[in-house]
Amino acid sequence: MQLDDRLIIETPEGVNLEVTLAGLGSRAGACFIDSLILGVALLVVLMATAFVGFADTSADISALILGIGALLATGVLFGYYLLFETLNSGRTPGKAAFGIRVIKLDGSPLGLGAVAIRTLLRFIDLLPTAYAVGIISILVSARHQRLGDLAAGTVVVRERQPTLSSAVLAGSIALDGLPPWDTSAVTENEVGLVRRFVERRTSLAPANRAGLAASLAGPLRSKVSAPDANTDDEAFLLRLLAEKLHRER
Repeated sequence: MQLDDRLIIETPEGVNLEVTLAGLGSRAGACFIDSLILGVALLVVLMATAFVGFADTSADISALILGIGALLATGVLFGYYLLFETLNSGRTPGKAAFGIRVIKLDGSPLGLGAVAIRTLLRFIDLLPTAYAVGIISILVSARHQRLGDLAAGTVVVRERQPTLSSAVLAGSIALDGLPPWDTSAVTENEVGLVRRFVERRTSLAPANRAGLAASLAGPLRSKVSAPDANTDDEAFLLRLLAEKLHRER
């Protein structure tokens, strides 16, 4: 369900996650930064291969080296997005600078397959020039998706700005003297769900608050290794969030 530039995603855990869709301006800014980085990387690759290729007196060897350089340049173009969006939770350096990221429409982690589809179709979005096809698609689609997003089932969203300060959380959960929890198996998306619950829990009706805490805590308990994690659901979520914010920062 969508309201204005917001999208409500029902996660596999059955929890609704509200996100804000990234607009054309922030996406264009992120694209500009990424293009600058890619331009420098491609220039280095092409200059290096050209220098080596033309330094050799053999025309066949020079042509081979230049062909390798073209393959390397193609690898840089594909590898840049595959590397950053897969390993950095949907963020290239440009996206990170503008506080936006790519996520799956169902809230599941962004995988290599989805990133590969987005990257391949980027070359169509570039047509006929200056991302014209991509810009039109973003403007006319309900979820601000370019063709790559439509094919991969992804959207670009704004990073959620934390409204729960570390100081407030530290006042609720003091970790000093407590044994650390191993929360490495808890994903960033799951931490975002917990943070969202903690931020809005006081506005929920008691029954809804307890039910939502239980639905969140249930799947997460199996991902946390701790001798003292056998607490009520809300206390567990507060402690989990404190561990992620303070012990792992």
